[in-house]
Amino acid sequence: NAVSNDVSILLGNGDGSFENETRYLAGSGPQSVVVGDFNNDTRLDIVVANGDSNDVSILLGNGNGSFENETRYSAGYWPQSVAVGDFNNDTRLDIVVANGGSNDVSILLGNGDGSFENETRYSVGSYPQSVVVGDFNNDTRLDIVVANAVSNDVSVLLGNGNGSFENETRYSVGSRPESVVVGDFNNDTRLDIVVANGGSNDVSVLLGYDNVIFVNQMILITGNDSRPQSLVISDFNNDGLMDIGLVNSRAHNIGIFLGYGNISFANQVTYSTGLHSSPCSMAVGDFNNDTRVDIVFASCDANSVGIILGYGNGSFGNQMMYSTNSSSSEYSLAVEDINNDTILDIVVAIHDTNYLGVLLGQGNGTFASIILFPLEYGSHPFSIVIGDFNNDRKLDFAVANNVTDSLNIFLQTC
Repeated sequence: NAVSNDVSILLGNGDGSFENETRYLAGSGPQSVVVGDFNNDTRLDIVVANGDSNDVSILLGNGNGSFENETRYSAGYWPQSVAVGDFNNDTRLDIVVANGGSNDVSILLGNGDGSFENETRYSVGSYPQSVVVGDFNNDTRLDIVVANAVSNDVSVLLGNGNGSFENETRYSVGSRPESVVVGDFNNDTRLDIVVANGGSNDVSVLLGYDNVIFVNQMILITGNDSRPQSLVISDFNNDGLMDIGLVNSRAHNIGIFLGYGNISFANQVTYSTGLHSSPCSMAVGDFNNDTRVDIVFASCDANSVGIILGYGNGSFGNQMMYSTNSSSSEYSLAVEDINNDTILDIVVAIHDTNYLGVLLGQGNGTFASIILFPLEYGSHPFSIVIGDFNNDRKLDFAVANNVTDSLNIFLQTC
């Protein structure tokens, strides 16, 4: 929750309804939340990157939907993004944090009991905003890529397999890179990097090679003053090749780049999200059970969630809009089957009105009216993750509240 500086947990009832939220304090200004099993007890735990208190909060799950009080570990200045992986091959999860204010990443190695070693920092570019892990040189050791929003590049740090990393190698991209994802776009079994450049209105694709030199950068144009932001990777035309989807927040549309699998992409095709909608996040799923990929997006200025159904050939239909309340500003989306009917549902964090919203899917591409779950006044939910926090095979929610410095848990219990 972006104003209340806490995290909300909502336990699900298995029918699309939820118990009242349970809130857990986090550090100041939580920005990003991720789940993982940090103490190897088969129960999900939570890590939160706290942008204002310059640390991460670890909340260990008890397996019944409750969590231990947070333990905090120092990170760099102004943490913006967090990811997890096993960086030293000891089967224990470790943490990487992108520190936007100190221009570095923090590595916290897990001890397997829920505790972590003190951070080790590695320099990256200016204002790292987004971090992703992957094996970029096919040595079975996890590496790190960071999008640096001010220096207009990405930093790649190769892992040594013992928890340490080589110094960064930087690759120039467009202006103000805001989001990074990885995938194999030319079917050579090597990970490639895709970056949304909000300042230069384009997307950079950097192809990976055996020597871990990312060359043959492709620039995919998204349009004048389009400001591309959130990225997804999926196969939109069922040809077995990865495609790129993104939201163009200032152009008020969704952009699709179909991949040819030969280091090239088709020109962008756009789909309107509505006048003055300002889409800010997106996700994919099959919402009408036709085995074709569909798109859901959150419109931060139109106070709505939109659905665009895919035809399976790379094209999409017109958007269907679902209201989330006036002046709501949705920032985070998640897609899962919340009520165990084998039909995908949508969960949205509604920032300005302090609600969590659930849209239950009907299986035909339509959704029931939004169900709102209130959070404490002033919470301003910012980031949401879904998991089974009480081992009842029903999905629950954790919501980071950026201003009340807390975590809310919503559990399904019936």
